[in-house]
Amino acid sequence: MPVDKDLEGNESSPSHTIEDEPYSIYTPREKWFIVALIAFGGFFSPLSSNIYFPVIPTLSNVFQKSIELINLTVTMYIIFQGLAPMFWGTLADSWGRRPMFICCLLLLSASCVGLALIPTNAYWLLLLLRCFQAAGSASTIALGAGVIGDISEPAERGGFFGVYNIGPMAGPAIGPVLGGALANTLGWRSIFWFLCISSAACAVVLILFLPETLRSMVGNGSIRPPALSRPVIPLIGRRAHASSRAPLPRKPFQNPLRLLLNADIFILLAFNGLICAVFYGVNASVSTIFHAAYPALNETQLGLCFLAIGGGMLIGSATSGKILDWDYQRVKRGVGISEKEDNSFPIEKARMRLMPILLAFYAACCAAYGWCIERGVSLAGPLILLIGVGFFSMAIMNATQTLILDLVPGQGSSVTACNNFVRCALSAAMVACIQPILAALRPGWTYVLLAGMCVLVSPLIYVVMRIGPACRARRRARAAGS
Repeated sequence: MPVDKDLEGNESSPSHTIEDEPYSIYTPREKWFIVALIAFGGFFSPLSSNIYFPVIPTLSNVFQKSIELINLTVTMYIIFQGLAPMFWGTLADSWGRRPMFICCLLLLSASCVGLALIPTNAYWLLLLLRCFQAAGSASTIALGAGVIGDISEPAERGGFFGVYNIGPMAGPAIGPVLGGALANTLGWRSIFWFLCISSAACAVVLILFLPETLRSMVGNGSIRPPALSRPVIPLIGRRAHASSRAPLPRKPFQNPLRLLLNADIFILLAFNGLICAVFYGVNASVSTIFHAAYPALNETQLGLCFLAIGGGMLIGSATSGKILDWDYQRVKRGVGISEKEDNSFPIEKARMRLMPILLAFYAACCAAYGWCIERGVSLAGPLILLIGVGFFSMAIMNATQTLILDLVPGQGSSVTACNNFVRCALSAAMVACIQPILAALRPGWTYVLLAGMCVLVSPLIYVVMRIGPACRARRRARAAGS
């Protein structure tokens, strides 16, 4: 008798096939509720990073260290922001999304207690605790991406990603404003107390309401998980009929770095990482550049300047997901098949064909921003261009992240962890060297250089569209052989 495969490719009962059950038992409204919960959790990764930026000049004075040394705490944060999801994300693909989400938020809350109480003569401890803070906060984005892969099909995934990213992208929008306002009124330590309380509150919300979605554990949501993986208050999924299938065997812990051996995935991650590094080259230097170019700005006003780039990211996140789904449907109508129906569906083309236009606008905004700062134009000029930088960076990264998730279904958290690793490694290098580059080239030519980097990697878009289908076919063949 032939053995059927479940949605993750594992053996299941012959009486339960993919055709018998929907991809997910959750209604559209319940899916949006799950997306809202994970967006709330994902909010703390960029918030923990960006709430820190406006107080960099203050910390330089308080700890009596140079701006370069305080920037090193940002660099270390970004490094651990890339490393931590490799651990948490892979555990989530094996042990479940829900417990890893909660553990990350509790670690973030505990590390912020230490940062709030740190003595000002212990710069080394500031570095160390920032690493723990990153280890707790950074993985929530990778975990959230895994949840979206669990509950959504490719045709709707772009829209969910767009709305989900509103949570993580709200951090760059309001984090610096909160950081500047709190530091200006209650002192710089108050930003860490705020993070401690808010992240602990988020952990409580997830404990109460977030269901387990890992498909190797709960299938399409119809398999009852262990008690610790069930929400205290099960608001959603209650109308579904429970499946008679037993829980599937837990996946073994796998090294997520093996995904980098796939040429199409490696190229996508490298492309996305460089776009993110350029973004950090702009974002991490806003407070120091604006402080030098517009010395009348205080900490609160410096924080408000970050609203421009964060607001652009919010708009880009909210709109780009819908555009992705719209373009997916256009390609689907053009070829007459969907990815679910035929593995030859050109998913790379559906996700990437608008990328050259987005990349051109992104590079133009970066270059123009640098020259506005160089010439000391009205504050409105660079702020408007920061909106463009935020918008187009988010549109580009949303498209690539959605495609990355499409390419390796069932390993959403692991591949997103690889994505974080690559982009954080490149971003950390950028943050470490942006200040010396600014000192040598000044803002105008510095951001022309960053824009040129974006132009240089643009051919990778066409490389992915060309080699992607063959790479997917090889992965399917290996999976069938194993």
